[in-house]
Amino acid sequence: MRVHAPVHLRWGDLDAYNHVNNVELMRVLEEARVRVFWRSDDHSDGIDQGMALIDAEPGAETLTLVARHEVEYRKPISYQRAPLDVQIWIGRIGGASLDVCYEVFTQDGDEPAACAATTVVLVNAETGSPRRVSANERRAWQDYAEGPIEFTGRR
Repeated sequence: MRVHAPVHLRWGDLDAYNHVNNVELMRVLEEARVRVFWRSDDHSDGIDQGMALIDAEPGAETLTLVARHEVEYRKPISYQRAPLDVQIWIGRIGGASLDVCYEVFTQDGDEPAACAATTVVLVNAETGSPRRVSANERRAWQDYAEGPIEFTGRR
């Protein structure tokens, strides 16, 4: 199962070619990931909260650190008023990490404009050491597990 996270573009996200800049696409992915994984009392955006198990408040016991990103741009993303549909699922759950997978769709796209994967490591905030994925997290996140991204540019 995938979670759909709508993320609006900003006019400043465009580069000189009138497409979303690669750095700004990383911001879009981060925004979607935070809204999907971090607990919130505000559910007005309609995002499925089934993956939202991470406490992001100051003093939280767990940090989520990005260990790796991989992005494949399949077509340019131009400015649009409707939000991008960032679809998120989990491609792998490890001992202390997980691979978050994304497909980014524009309002007129049947095919993703970009695909990406982020390896996130769960870290104990007090010790700075990786901490294991809990049984509760594993159970909840397993509902959102799907195969990993098939990057087409690999040789």
